[in-house]
Amino acid sequence: MIVVNFLSLVWRIWFYIWMLIVIIILFPLLFISTLKENWYPCFFKVARIWGMAMLFGMGFIPKVKAKQKIEKGKSYMLTANHTSMMDIMLMLYVSKNPFVFVGKKELAKLPIFGYFYKRTCILVDRNSAQSRKAVFEECQRRLNQGTSICIFPEGGVPDDEHITLAPFKDGAFRLAINHQIPIVPISFINNKKHFPYSIFKGKPGVLKAYIHPFVPTKNLEVNDKLKLKADIYQSIKSKLQY
Repeated sequence: MIVVNFLSLVWRIWFYIWMLIVIIILFPLLFISTLKENWYPCFFKVARIWGMAMLFGMGFIPKVKAKQKIEKGKSYMLTANHTSMMDIMLMLYVSKNPFVFVGKKELAKLPIFGYFYKRTCILVDRNSAQSRKAVFEECQRRLNQGTSICIFPEGGVPDDEHITLAPFKDGAFRLAINHQIPIVPISFINNKKHFPYSIFKGKPGVLKAYIHPFVPTKNLEVNDKLKLKADIYQSIKSKLQY
């Protein structure tokens, strides 16, 4: 058991070392592509390279099953369960279409990674109503530019590791209805098993993602968001394996 825990700890340390190495290698491209907002599609391509390098460098093989394909040039609301740091990397692997993450502002404090995170993502302070309003307005602006949005609708990783899927917040569904864009429900089936937040758990292997049939929002109104949210919650939960 001591040996297993030691190897798990070394593997976790390697995660941060490898992340730093890949960012340093890609730094010139990442930096240049963030100088102008309209260069974001270029940044996204480099970010996908970073995401795939992280997956394979940690010994993960992504496997995606899709009931419907994401089409080039279309805007979507990407929604998935959130249980692992690998969720970001796997989402970058799943979608070739540029999208913007909505994420917690605390990650902006991380060295180097945080610099690019705060320049390219929409940051939210979940304890501030003013911040949530500003995030909603920024999402609307980016959607108007034709960029997709990725939101983990649980609002963060559940504190209790025994929770399969925490209740969803309304934001993603309200935005999708306002802009009449399809919602793409995605189940990250076993990210929690292979790379949980507990440093002594997890192992390399196949990371499975399941893209459910897209849910249209055309002709829906804001009052429909509760049913929409409940339906997508059940879809995502149906494929999870803990």
